[in-house]
Amino acid sequence: MRFPFRASETINTLLSITIAHKPCFLKYLCVMIFRQTPFLFLIVILAACAGQKNETPMKHKHTNALVNETSPYLLQHAHNPVDWHPWGDEAFEKAKAENKLVLISVGYSACHWCHVMERETFEDSLAAAYMNEHFVNIKVDREERPDVDQVYMNAVQLMTNKGGWPLNCFALADGRPIFGGTYFPKEEWIKVLESLVDIQQNQPEKMEDYAAKLTEGVQQSELIERAPANQEFEQDSLDTIVERWKLGWDLEEGGPNRAPKFPLPNNYEFLLQYGTLTQDQETLDFVKLTLDKMAQGGIYDQVGGGFARYSVDGMWKVPHFEKMLYDNAQLVSLYSEGYRAFKISNYRTTVFQTLDFIEREMTSDEGAFYSALDADSEGEEGKFYIWSQEEAQALLGNDFELAQDYYHIGGRGNWEHGNSILLRRNHPEEYAAQKGMTIEELQSALDRIESALMSAREDRIRPGLDDKILTSWNAMMVKGYVDAYRAFGNPDHLASAERAMRFILAKCRKEDGGLWHSYKDGNAKINGYLEDYCFTLEALVALYQGSFDEQWLNEAKALADYTIAHFHDESSGMFWFTSDLDPALIARKQETSDNVIPASNSSMAKALWQLGTYYDQAEYKEHADQMLRNIMNEWSYGQSYSNWGSLMLWHTFNYKEVAITGEEANGSLRSELDQNYLPNVLLMGGTSGDLPLLEGKFIDTPTIFVCENKACKLPVNNVADALDQIRQ
Repeated sequence: MRFPFRASETINTLLSITIAHKPCFLKYLCVMIFRQTPFLFLIVILAACAGQKNETPMKHKHTNALVNETSPYLLQHAHNPVDWHPWGDEAFEKAKAENKLVLISVGYSACHWCHVMERETFEDSLAAAYMNEHFVNIKVDREERPDVDQVYMNAVQLMTNKGGWPLNCFALADGRPIFGGTYFPKEEWIKVLESLVDIQQNQPEKMEDYAAKLTEGVQQSELIERAPANQEFEQDSLDTIVERWKLGWDLEEGGPNRAPKFPLPNNYEFLLQYGTLTQDQETLDFVKLTLDKMAQGGIYDQVGGGFARYSVDGMWKVPHFEKMLYDNAQLVSLYSEGYRAFKISNYRTTVFQTLDFIEREMTSDEGAFYSALDADSEGEEGKFYIWSQEEAQALLGNDFELAQDYYHIGGRGNWEHGNSILLRRNHPEEYAAQKGMTIEELQSALDRIESALMSAREDRIRPGLDDKILTSWNAMMVKGYVDAYRAFGNPDHLASAERAMRFILAKCRKEDGGLWHSYKDGNAKINGYLEDYCFTLEALVALYQGSFDEQWLNEAKALADYTIAHFHDESSGMFWFTSDLDPALIARKQETSDNVIPASNSSMAKALWQLGTYYDQAEYKEHADQMLRNIMNEWSYGQSYSNWGSLMLWHTFNYKEVAITGEEANGSLRSELDQNYLPNVLLMGGTSGDLPLLEGKFIDTPTIFVCENKACKLPVNNVADALDQIRQ
């Protein structure tokens, strides 16, 4: 994908317009594109995604300062002829001393177009020489420094109404942005560099004026105003949002009625909750359709399990083949919830295969989880995952005809150069019935087929692995494992979740009680962001609900108090993305729009509401309520505020506190209750504990208490009666 524009004309046009029309420009900047257009729509247009190189030890012609970094993405660029610097004061001091502009180039290890630009431009000696002469060049791993990425992505979106990765933003020596874009072909890149150097040398006052205005826009955008404390939470607002949302649904293939398609699990978790609570069958049918189509499409690895980041087409067929931990973590949760709601056996298969993939390819010896797998291997996107008809026939023998039909090899699955992406069009039970087979016969054949293909795939050159361990994404995977355990009862899943959480609390915990963001090769680093705290809080709450072990809630409460102390903005009631202990960037951001990962503020609000309920602590719930009120005046697109919508449902549909005590509290009773999809239930219990809501509820016989706002119905001793009370 290329983005055609004339770089020099674009730069000068932007500068000319903004200097001549300062009031209009500031007004435009403050419109806040995130509020006008869902961020998903922005990134849909972009070149985003996939790849890490396998590099063998050798003597390199060039080595730059990135060689001392631990990020796999930064290390990929350590031997470019570009004199890259890591983010830090040293690079900016150099720019000031030498009166140079700064290039801030942001990407990540699994980003396909990042690697294309590296091959075309950053490995080109002539381009590198010009960059080194006129710029101080900084490489940033967006997964390590999401704070830096947020600021300069915001700047580029305000300038171009586009965003994505690679993100290339030019700035003055003090960090204020002046121009940027995403992927640039080499010829356009050189024109951009020359134009910027010319303006800096001949019209520095124009560049300075533009930087001041753009920085002001970045600082003002996305900030949330405090809403009145008496604003009511009403279901009507959710109904309006969902009805508007329905206009954009693809009722044939699921997901949005456009391409490319991102899974966006928090969208479908909210819609599943909403459809269940409002008894909206149209919404439930759409969620089921989407889950079916994603699991049957090429976006899902039909042989090895796990989901790719997104599909480039409208049928979930052709993925951008990189696999991200955060996607798979959330999709495990979504399909576990989907199974509880719909009891579709293929959702169970999808969860178990995905967790097998996580254990096989994404889990460290310490029980933590790696970040990503590249899309590319041997320099080709998807090569590890695709099959030619001839190769499949040679591998499968007598099973080939079934595999060809079931996985659409050479037919609907045909992709490029005679290769096929494996995909399906129906559930195994439906296929077996159509072919006159028993499900056992079909499954036996599929096991042989998948075993043969997996064995052959093991001999292929593997995609690159980004083996850094991020606290935020690991916490999401912990929650995924817990959700799978609660849906299916496999104790190995709970054990994996507990092991990973113990890793986070042992290896990624700071001496002051806070969290580190990143861990690799035995070293934790980078002060934690709000996303690290909020997702860890949600994972700890999930662990408690799956185990009734109060140690997890105690850890959550300590982290919540730390987060309030270091991230809370008293003025707005929201939380900053960065801690007050972090060095200041040109802007401090508040992340509020849900995207491929839920907004850290929406996650934080949900966690505080749950902790406030458990501990009967009004302050936590007041924080959450204020945050939700602030957002109610902001949302117009359900896709961008679906996680907030889940919190709204807790307010508008009788949030239930359910306690299970006595014998079998954490055994058969909890397991039986967990087989049901109960989106507005907070679970607690055990045979002992210190939670205020459990006071007076510990009795010898197995008992279930269904309460609402601390007022309890008559206790019952079986799940059927409890469900009647919950659903009243």
